[in-house]
Amino acid sequence: MEHPQPLDRVARIQADWRRERPDLDTSPQGVIGRLHRLAGRLTEELCRVYGHYDLSEGEFDVLCALRRAGEPYERAPGELAAHTMVTTGAMTKRIDRLERAGLVTRRRSDDDQRGRIVALTGPGRELIDEAFTDHMRNERDLLNLLTPAEAGTLEALLTTWLSRLEEPRPPRPE
Repeated sequence: MEHPQPLDRVARIQADWRRERPDLDTSPQGVIGRLHRLAGRLTEELCRVYGHYDLSEGEFDVLCALRRAGEPYERAPGELAAHTMVTTGAMTKRIDRLERAGLVTRRRSDDDQRGRIVALTGPGRELIDEAFTDHMRNERDLLNLLTPAEAGTLEALLTTWLSRLEEPRPPRPE
């Protein structure tokens, strides 16, 4: 005999809304609500690894963007902002902290004396190589909660959904 699955937090919220607002279709919460909760839990798990290296999520992103650039492991601050999807103001704060920690340096651009270049230092490269290795191990452990087939299906679905969401869409009629 099959046992019914216990209601998770999202299912309980949906049940409450069905009782209070039976006129509304709350089925989207089943997906969106769970994805939102999952994203929060995944962020917590990922940040534990960053914290082990005394890095915030944003600082980890900056170091990764520099490391991915390849030798000589440098980018302009505007490029870093684009590669990490944050404002240049937020980027400046991250770079300041990483520079104080000796993980990056800043110098004037050879091409444009007004421009700046941010580069990984030797210790910065060593740290991000170690931190990224642990990060990938952590992501593998998290993904191993699914079977390989489930993970493949989920990746395909998320890829499709994200590409459609990121496509320019016509404005909603008023």
